[in-house]
Amino acid sequence: MNVTEINGELITETFPKPTNEDLQNEYDYLLAESITKKMLERGLISLDEFDKIMRKNRQKFSPFISRIIA
Repeated sequence: MNVTEINGELITETFPKPTNEDLQNEYDYLLAESITKKMLERGLISLDEFDKIMRKNRQKFSPFISRIIA
């Protein structure tokens, strides 16, 4: 549960407990992101290619972060 104070008012947000599949997808996404960043840093892919790969990774793994930034 998250509790956030906005303008002196407390707002409580609840999130469902992640399943094992959710946690595995999150781990797989972070691993894929790490590998893709290394490829970009080493010049093996362009920034445009990096962005395309990361978009596909967010679709495939559906990590929690993609639900926030989508």
